[in-house]
Amino acid sequence: METEIVDVRGHIIDSLILPRILDEIVDAGAEYEIQRFDIGRSHDDQSFARIQLSGERDVLDRLLSKLADYGASPPEESDVTLVSADVKGVLPDGFYSTTNLVTEVRVDGRWIPVENPEMDCAIVVEGTHARTIPMSEIAVGDRVVCGHLGIRVHPLERPRSGTDAVFTFMSSSVSSEKPQWLMVQRIAQTARRVRDEGKKILWVLGPAVVHTGSIEAFTWLVQNDWVHVVFAGNALATHDAEAAMFGTSLGVSLAEGIPQEHGHEHHIRALNAVRRAGSLKAAVEQGIIKRGVMYELVTHEIPFVLGGSVRDDGPMPDVITDMLEAQRRMRAHVPGLGMAIMVSTMLHSIATGNMLPASVATVCVDINPAAVTKLSDRGSIQSVGMVTDVGLFLRQLKEALTE
Repeated sequence: METEIVDVRGHIIDSLILPRILDEIVDAGAEYEIQRFDIGRSHDDQSFARIQLSGERDVLDRLLSKLADYGASPPEESDVTLVSADVKGVLPDGFYSTTNLVTEVRVDGRWIPVENPEMDCAIVVEGTHARTIPMSEIAVGDRVVCGHLGIRVHPLERPRSGTDAVFTFMSSSVSSEKPQWLMVQRIAQTARRVRDEGKKILWVLGPAVVHTGSIEAFTWLVQNDWVHVVFAGNALATHDAEAAMFGTSLGVSLAEGIPQEHGHEHHIRALNAVRRAGSLKAAVEQGIIKRGVMYELVTHEIPFVLGGSVRDDGPMPDVITDMLEAQRRMRAHVPGLGMAIMVSTMLHSIATGNMLPASVATVCVDINPAAVTKLSDRGSIQSVGMVTDVGLFLRQLKEALTE
Protein backbone atom coordinates (compact mmCIF):
# COMPACT_ATOMS: atom_id res chain seq x y z
CA MET A 1 0.00 0.00 0.00
CA GLU A 2 1.26 3.47 -0.93
CA THR A 3 -0.05 6.87 0.13
CA GLU A 4 -0.71 10.25 -1.44
CA ILE A 5 -2.07 13.47 0.05
CA VAL A 6 -4.44 15.89 -1.69
CA ASP A 7 -5.89 19.24 -0.66
CA VAL A 8 -9.28 20.55 -1.72
CA ARG A 9 -10.71 23.97 -0.93
CA GLY A 10 -13.78 26.01 -1.86
CA HIS A 11 -17.49 25.61 -1.20
CA ILE A 12 -16.92 21.88 -1.02
CA ILE A 13 -19.78 21.04 1.35
CA ASP A 14 -22.91 22.72 -0.02
CA SER A 15 -21.70 22.12 -3.61
CA LEU A 16 -21.34 18.41 -2.70
CA ILE A 17 -17.74 18.35 -3.96
CA LEU A 18 -16.33 16.65 -0.85
CA PRO A 19 -18.91 13.79 -0.82
CA ARG A 20 -18.18 13.15 -4.51
CA ILE A 21 -14.44 12.99 -3.81
CA LEU A 22 -14.97 10.47 -1.02
CA ASP A 23 -17.26 8.40 -3.26
CA GLU A 24 -14.58 8.34 -5.97
CA ILE A 25 -12.00 7.12 -3.45
CA VAL A 26 -14.20 4.29 -2.20
CA ASP A 27 -15.31 3.30 -5.71
CA ALA A 28 -11.66 3.10 -6.81
CA GLY A 29 -10.95 0.58 -4.05
CA ALA A 30 -8.67 2.93 -2.09
CA GLU A 31 -8.86 4.10 1.51
CA TYR A 32 -8.85 7.61 2.91
CA GLU A 33 -8.16 9.51 6.10
CA ILE A 34 -9.20 13.14 6.51
CA GLN A 35 -6.17 14.68 8.20
CA ARG A 36 -7.52 18.22 8.37
CA PHE A 37 -10.96 19.72 7.88
CA ASP A 38 -11.65 23.46 8.23
CA ILE A 39 -15.29 24.44 7.69
CA GLY A 40 -16.13 27.95 6.56
CA ARG A 41 -17.79 29.94 9.30
CA SER A 42 -20.14 31.98 7.11
CA HIS A 43 -22.16 31.59 3.92
CA ASP A 44 -19.37 33.01 1.75
CA ASP A 45 -16.39 31.42 3.49
CA GLN A 46 -14.56 28.58 1.79
CA SER A 47 -13.81 25.25 3.45
CA PHE A 48 -10.62 23.19 3.32
CA ALA A 49 -9.86 19.48 3.57
CA ARG A 50 -6.59 17.55 3.48
CA ILE A 51 -7.08 13.89 2.63
CA GLN A 52 -4.59 11.03 2.78
CA LEU A 53 -5.19 8.32 0.16
CA SER A 54 -3.96 4.74 0.54
CA GLY A 55 -3.91 2.07 -2.14
CA GLU A 56 -1.93 0.27 -4.83
CA ARG A 57 0.23 2.52 -7.02
CA ASP A 58 -1.79 2.05 -10.21
CA VAL A 59 -5.04 2.68 -8.30
CA LEU A 60 -3.66 5.90 -6.81
CA ASP A 61 -2.41 7.15 -10.19
CA ARG A 62 -5.86 6.72 -11.75
CA LEU A 63 -7.55 8.16 -8.67
CA LEU A 64 -5.38 11.31 -8.60
CA SER A 65 -6.40 12.06 -12.19
CA LYS A 66 -10.08 11.69 -11.31
CA LEU A 67 -9.84 13.78 -8.16
CA ALA A 68 -8.11 16.57 -10.07
CA ASP A 69 -11.44 17.13 -11.85
CA TYR A 70 -12.90 18.09 -8.46
CA GLY A 71 -10.10 20.52 -7.71
CA ALA A 72 -8.11 18.16 -5.48
CA SER A 73 -4.34 18.52 -5.83
CA PRO A 74 -1.15 17.61 -3.91
CA PRO A 75 -0.19 20.18 -1.27
CA GLU A 76 3.32 20.53 -2.72
CA GLU A 77 3.16 22.56 -5.93
CA SER A 78 5.03 21.04 -8.87
CA ASP A 79 5.40 22.07 -12.49
CA VAL A 80 3.56 20.10 -15.13
CA THR A 81 5.30 17.35 -17.03
CA LEU A 82 5.63 18.21 -20.73
CA VAL A 83 6.27 15.56 -23.38
CA SER A 84 6.77 16.39 -27.06
CA ALA A 85 4.45 14.65 -29.51
CA ASP A 86 6.39 12.44 -31.93
CA VAL A 87 3.58 11.45 -34.32
CA LYS A 88 1.11 13.76 -36.04
CA GLY A 89 -2.41 13.30 -34.63
CA VAL A 90 -1.19 11.06 -31.78
CA LEU A 91 -0.76 12.13 -28.14
CA PRO A 92 2.14 10.94 -25.95
CA ASP A 93 1.38 8.12 -23.51
CA GLY A 94 0.07 9.37 -20.18
CA PHE A 95 -1.35 12.62 -21.60
CA TYR A 96 -3.76 14.56 -19.37
CA SER A 97 -7.34 14.29 -20.65
CA THR A 98 -9.17 17.55 -20.06
CA THR A 99 -12.57 18.49 -18.67
CA ASN A 100 -14.53 21.59 -19.72
CA LEU A 101 -13.88 23.22 -16.35
CA VAL A 102 -11.64 26.23 -15.77
CA THR A 103 -8.12 24.79 -15.61
CA GLU A 104 -4.64 26.11 -14.83
CA VAL A 105 -1.22 24.53 -15.32
CA ARG A 106 2.01 25.37 -13.50
CA VAL A 107 4.89 26.18 -15.83
CA ASP A 108 8.26 27.46 -14.55
CA GLY A 109 6.74 28.17 -11.16
CA ARG A 110 3.79 30.20 -12.52
CA TRP A 111 0.13 29.16 -12.78
CA ILE A 112 -1.22 30.00 -16.23
CA PRO A 113 -4.83 29.59 -17.41
CA VAL A 114 -5.66 27.05 -20.09
CA GLU A 115 -7.40 28.79 -22.98
CA ASN A 116 -10.75 27.51 -24.29
CA PRO A 117 -11.49 24.71 -21.79
CA GLU A 118 -12.94 21.73 -23.65
CA MET A 119 -13.53 18.15 -22.56
CA ASP A 120 -11.68 15.13 -23.96
CA CYS A 121 -8.75 17.12 -25.32
CA ALA A 122 -5.09 17.53 -24.42
CA ILE A 123 -3.25 20.62 -23.15
CA VAL A 124 -0.41 22.06 -25.21
CA VAL A 125 1.99 24.61 -23.70
CA GLU A 126 3.61 27.20 -25.95
CA GLY A 127 5.86 29.58 -24.02
CA THR A 128 3.67 31.30 -21.42
CA HIS A 129 0.41 30.14 -23.02
CA ALA A 130 -1.54 26.91 -22.62
CA ARG A 131 -4.52 25.79 -24.68
CA THR A 132 -6.67 22.74 -25.23
CA ILE A 133 -6.21 20.87 -28.47
CA PRO A 134 -8.12 17.91 -29.96
CA MET A 135 -6.14 14.78 -30.73
CA SER A 136 -6.54 15.19 -34.50
CA GLU A 137 -4.85 18.61 -34.42
CA ILE A 138 -1.65 17.51 -32.65
CA ALA A 139 1.53 18.29 -34.57
CA VAL A 140 4.97 16.74 -34.14
CA GLY A 141 6.87 18.70 -31.49
CA ASP A 142 3.83 20.00 -29.60
CA ARG A 143 4.60 20.06 -25.85
CA VAL A 144 1.76 18.09 -24.26
CA VAL A 145 0.86 18.05 -20.56
CA CYS A 146 1.18 14.53 -19.11
CA GLY A 147 0.42 13.04 -15.70
CA HIS A 148 -1.49 14.78 -12.92
CA LEU A 149 1.06 17.08 -11.28
CA GLY A 150 0.98 20.82 -11.83
CA ILE A 151 -2.68 20.89 -12.88
CA ARG A 152 -5.35 22.86 -11.04
CA VAL A 153 -9.04 22.45 -11.92
CA HIS A 154 -11.79 24.73 -10.60
CA PRO A 155 -14.98 22.67 -10.23
CA LEU A 156 -18.44 24.16 -10.63
CA GLU A 157 -19.76 25.34 -7.29
CA ARG A 158 -23.23 26.25 -6.19
CA PRO A 159 -23.65 29.99 -6.98
CA ARG A 160 -23.83 32.15 -3.86
CA SER A 161 -26.33 34.70 -5.26
CA GLY A 162 -27.59 36.52 -8.34
CA THR A 163 -28.98 35.37 -11.67
CA ASP A 164 -26.83 32.24 -11.83
CA ALA A 165 -28.24 31.07 -8.51
CA VAL A 166 -31.82 31.38 -9.76
CA PHE A 167 -30.92 29.70 -13.04
CA THR A 168 -29.62 26.59 -11.27
CA PHE A 169 -33.05 25.69 -9.91
CA MET A 170 -33.64 24.01 -13.27
CA SER A 171 -30.58 21.78 -13.02
CA SER A 172 -32.32 18.99 -11.11
CA SER A 173 -33.67 15.89 -12.83
CA VAL A 174 -35.33 16.43 -16.21
CA SER A 175 -39.11 16.54 -16.05
CA SER A 176 -41.97 17.87 -18.14
CA GLU A 177 -43.78 18.83 -14.93
CA LYS A 178 -41.62 21.79 -13.99
CA PRO A 179 -43.28 25.23 -14.17
CA GLN A 180 -42.62 25.97 -17.82
CA TRP A 181 -43.32 29.71 -17.91
CA LEU A 182 -41.05 30.26 -14.91
CA MET A 183 -38.28 28.30 -16.64
CA VAL A 184 -38.67 30.35 -19.82
CA GLN A 185 -38.45 33.56 -17.78
CA ARG A 186 -35.21 32.36 -16.16
CA ILE A 187 -33.77 31.54 -19.58
CA ALA A 188 -34.75 35.02 -20.81
CA GLN A 189 -33.19 36.56 -17.72
CA THR A 190 -29.93 34.72 -18.36
CA ALA A 191 -29.97 35.74 -22.04
CA ARG A 192 -30.34 39.40 -21.03
CA ARG A 193 -27.42 39.15 -18.61
CA VAL A 194 -25.22 37.43 -21.19
CA ARG A 195 -25.97 40.05 -23.84
CA ASP A 196 -25.45 42.91 -21.37
CA GLU A 197 -22.01 41.46 -20.57
CA GLY A 198 -21.10 41.67 -24.26
CA LYS A 199 -21.06 37.92 -24.74
CA LYS A 200 -22.65 35.95 -27.58
CA ILE A 201 -25.66 33.62 -27.62
CA LEU A 202 -25.29 30.45 -29.66
CA TRP A 203 -28.30 28.56 -31.03
CA VAL A 204 -28.09 24.91 -32.05
CA LEU A 205 -31.14 24.16 -34.20
CA GLY A 206 -32.90 21.07 -35.48
CA PRO A 207 -35.47 20.95 -38.31
CA ALA A 208 -38.34 20.85 -35.78
CA VAL A 209 -38.03 24.65 -35.72
CA VAL A 210 -39.51 24.49 -39.22
CA HIS A 211 -41.78 21.46 -38.77
CA THR A 212 -43.53 23.01 -35.74
CA GLY A 213 -44.22 26.29 -37.53
CA SER A 214 -41.80 28.23 -35.32
CA ILE A 215 -40.00 30.13 -38.07
CA GLU A 216 -41.71 33.43 -37.25
CA ALA A 217 -40.77 33.26 -33.55
CA PHE A 218 -37.15 32.44 -34.32
CA THR A 219 -36.80 35.11 -36.98
CA TRP A 220 -38.04 37.63 -34.40
CA LEU A 221 -35.17 36.53 -32.14
CA VAL A 222 -32.70 37.11 -34.99
CA GLN A 223 -34.15 40.52 -35.84
CA ASN A 224 -33.95 41.62 -32.20
CA ASP A 225 -30.32 40.62 -31.59
CA TRP A 226 -30.90 37.48 -29.51
CA VAL A 227 -29.06 35.24 -31.99
CA HIS A 228 -25.33 35.67 -32.60
CA VAL A 229 -24.17 32.29 -33.91
CA VAL A 230 -26.08 29.24 -35.26
CA PHE A 231 -24.99 25.60 -35.54
CA ALA A 232 -27.25 23.22 -37.44
CA GLY A 233 -27.30 20.48 -40.05
CA ASN A 234 -28.47 20.05 -43.61
CA ALA A 235 -32.05 19.29 -42.54
CA LEU A 236 -32.72 22.70 -40.99
CA ALA A 237 -31.49 24.62 -44.04
CA THR A 238 -33.25 22.25 -46.46
CA HIS A 239 -36.68 22.34 -44.85
CA ASP A 240 -36.37 26.07 -44.17
CA ALA A 241 -35.75 26.59 -47.90
CA GLU A 242 -38.68 24.27 -48.67
CA ALA A 243 -40.92 26.34 -46.40
CA ALA A 244 -39.76 29.58 -48.02
CA MET A 245 -40.27 28.32 -51.57
CA PHE A 246 -43.28 26.02 -51.26
CA GLY A 247 -44.90 26.79 -47.89
CA THR A 248 -44.42 23.20 -46.76
CA SER A 249 -42.18 21.19 -44.44
CA LEU A 250 -41.75 17.50 -45.24
CA GLY A 251 -44.44 18.10 -47.85
CA VAL A 252 -47.01 19.21 -45.25
CA SER A 253 -48.54 22.67 -45.61
CA LEU A 254 -47.46 24.89 -42.72
CA ALA A 255 -50.62 26.97 -43.14
CA GLU A 256 -53.16 24.14 -43.33
CA GLY A 257 -51.37 21.20 -41.73
CA ILE A 258 -52.24 18.77 -44.52
CA PRO A 259 -49.98 16.98 -47.04
CA GLN A 260 -49.70 18.67 -50.44
CA GLU A 261 -49.84 16.90 -53.77
CA HIS A 262 -46.28 15.96 -54.78
CA GLY A 263 -45.22 17.53 -51.48
CA HIS A 264 -42.67 14.78 -50.91
CA GLU A 265 -40.66 16.31 -53.78
CA HIS A 266 -40.55 19.82 -52.36
CA HIS A 267 -37.43 19.47 -50.20
CA ILE A 268 -35.37 17.95 -53.00
CA ARG A 269 -36.53 20.64 -55.43
CA ALA A 270 -35.59 23.31 -52.91
CA LEU A 271 -32.19 21.71 -52.50
CA ASN A 272 -31.66 21.68 -56.26
CA ALA A 273 -32.58 25.35 -56.59
CA VAL A 274 -30.10 26.42 -53.91
CA ARG A 275 -27.37 24.21 -55.34
CA ARG A 276 -27.94 25.82 -58.76
CA ALA A 277 -27.59 29.27 -57.14
CA GLY A 278 -24.30 28.15 -55.55
CA SER A 279 -24.97 28.98 -51.89
CA LEU A 280 -27.68 30.04 -49.49
CA LYS A 281 -26.40 33.62 -49.64
CA ALA A 282 -26.61 33.59 -53.43
CA ALA A 283 -30.12 32.11 -53.26
CA VAL A 284 -31.17 35.02 -51.02
CA GLU A 285 -29.50 37.59 -53.26
CA GLN A 286 -31.16 36.10 -56.37
CA GLY A 287 -34.60 36.17 -54.72
CA ILE A 288 -34.97 32.38 -54.63
CA ILE A 289 -35.29 32.44 -50.82
CA LYS A 290 -37.28 35.46 -49.63
CA ARG A 291 -38.05 34.57 -46.01
CA GLY A 292 -37.26 32.10 -43.23
CA VAL A 293 -34.46 31.25 -40.83
CA MET A 294 -31.61 31.12 -43.34
CA TYR A 295 -32.89 34.29 -45.04
CA GLU A 296 -32.69 36.19 -41.74
CA LEU A 297 -29.25 34.77 -40.89
CA VAL A 298 -27.89 35.81 -44.28
CA THR A 299 -29.46 39.28 -44.33
CA HIS A 300 -28.40 40.02 -40.73
CA GLU A 301 -24.93 38.57 -41.37
CA ILE A 302 -25.22 36.07 -38.52
CA PRO A 303 -22.49 33.41 -38.82
CA PHE A 304 -23.70 29.83 -39.13
CA VAL A 305 -22.05 26.41 -39.38
CA LEU A 306 -23.93 23.57 -41.10
CA GLY A 307 -22.38 20.20 -40.28
CA GLY A 308 -23.20 17.30 -42.58
CA SER A 309 -24.07 13.68 -41.89
CA VAL A 310 -24.20 10.46 -43.89
CA ARG A 311 -27.99 10.65 -44.26
CA ASP A 312 -28.11 14.09 -45.93
CA ASP A 313 -29.93 14.66 -49.21
CA GLY A 314 -28.12 17.03 -51.54
CA PRO A 315 -26.63 18.41 -49.39
CA MET A 316 -26.94 22.20 -49.35
CA PRO A 317 -23.81 23.81 -50.85
CA ASP A 318 -23.03 25.45 -47.47
CA VAL A 319 -23.00 22.11 -45.61
CA ILE A 320 -19.52 21.04 -44.46
CA THR A 321 -19.16 17.33 -45.23
CA ASP A 322 -15.64 17.00 -43.77
CA MET A 323 -16.22 16.15 -40.09
CA LEU A 324 -12.91 17.55 -38.84
CA GLU A 325 -13.37 20.78 -40.80
CA ALA A 326 -16.88 21.15 -39.34
CA GLN A 327 -15.39 20.78 -35.85
CA ARG A 328 -12.77 23.43 -36.61
CA ARG A 329 -15.41 25.87 -37.85
CA MET A 330 -17.56 25.28 -34.77
CA ARG A 331 -14.64 25.67 -32.36
CA ALA A 332 -13.74 28.99 -33.99
CA HIS A 333 -17.02 30.44 -32.71
CA VAL A 334 -16.73 29.20 -29.10
CA PRO A 335 -14.57 32.04 -27.70
CA GLY A 336 -16.83 34.84 -26.48
CA LEU A 337 -19.90 32.68 -25.97
CA GLY A 338 -21.91 33.25 -22.81
CA MET A 339 -24.92 31.06 -23.50
CA ALA A 340 -25.96 28.18 -25.75
CA ILE A 341 -29.58 27.26 -26.47
CA MET A 342 -30.01 23.86 -28.11
CA VAL A 343 -33.34 23.15 -29.71
CA SER A 344 -34.49 19.71 -30.79
CA THR A 345 -31.31 18.24 -32.26
CA MET A 346 -29.73 15.51 -30.16
CA LEU A 347 -26.57 14.81 -32.16
CA HIS A 348 -25.67 18.43 -32.87
CA SER A 349 -26.41 19.31 -29.23
CA ILE A 350 -24.06 16.63 -27.89
CA ALA A 351 -21.36 17.58 -30.41
CA THR A 352 -21.62 21.24 -29.43
CA GLY A 353 -21.79 20.48 -25.72
CA ASN A 354 -18.51 18.59 -26.00
CA MET A 355 -16.84 21.79 -27.23
CA LEU A 356 -18.24 24.26 -24.69
CA PRO A 357 -16.51 25.42 -21.51
CA ALA A 358 -18.52 24.74 -18.35
CA SER A 359 -18.78 28.52 -17.90
CA VAL A 360 -21.20 28.77 -20.86
CA ALA A 361 -24.81 28.61 -19.60
CA THR A 362 -26.36 25.80 -21.65
CA VAL A 363 -30.04 25.03 -22.20
CA CYS A 364 -31.31 21.94 -24.04
CA VAL A 365 -34.94 21.93 -25.18
CA ASP A 366 -36.64 18.87 -26.66
CA ILE A 367 -40.00 17.10 -26.54
CA ASN A 368 -38.10 13.86 -25.87
CA PRO A 369 -36.71 13.62 -22.29
CA ALA A 370 -34.00 11.19 -23.44
CA ALA A 371 -32.57 13.81 -25.80
CA VAL A 372 -32.34 16.30 -22.94
CA THR A 373 -30.67 13.93 -20.45
CA LYS A 374 -28.12 12.60 -22.94
CA LEU A 375 -26.39 15.98 -23.11
CA SER A 376 -25.58 16.05 -19.40
CA ASP A 377 -24.86 12.30 -19.39
CA ARG A 378 -22.14 12.90 -22.01
CA GLY A 379 -20.31 15.32 -19.71
CA SER A 380 -21.92 18.73 -20.25
CA ILE A 381 -22.48 19.15 -16.53
CA GLN A 382 -23.42 22.82 -16.87
CA SER A 383 -26.48 22.08 -19.03
CA VAL A 384 -30.07 22.34 -17.86
CA GLY A 385 -32.93 20.67 -19.65
CA MET A 386 -36.47 21.58 -20.58
CA VAL A 387 -38.92 18.99 -21.90
CA THR A 388 -41.50 20.75 -24.05
CA ASP A 389 -42.70 21.40 -27.59
CA VAL A 390 -40.13 23.45 -29.50
CA GLY A 391 -42.73 25.73 -31.05
CA LEU A 392 -44.27 26.53 -27.67
CA PHE A 393 -40.83 27.23 -26.18
CA LEU A 394 -39.78 29.67 -28.92
CA ARG A 395 -43.05 31.58 -28.79
CA GLN A 396 -42.90 31.82 -25.01
CA LEU A 397 -39.27 32.94 -25.10
CA LYS A 398 -40.17 35.65 -27.60
CA GLU A 399 -42.92 36.81 -25.23
CA ALA A 400 -40.58 36.76 -22.21
CA LEU A 401 -37.92 38.79 -24.05
CA THR A 402 -40.54 41.31 -25.19
CA GLU A 403 -41.46 42.20 -21.60
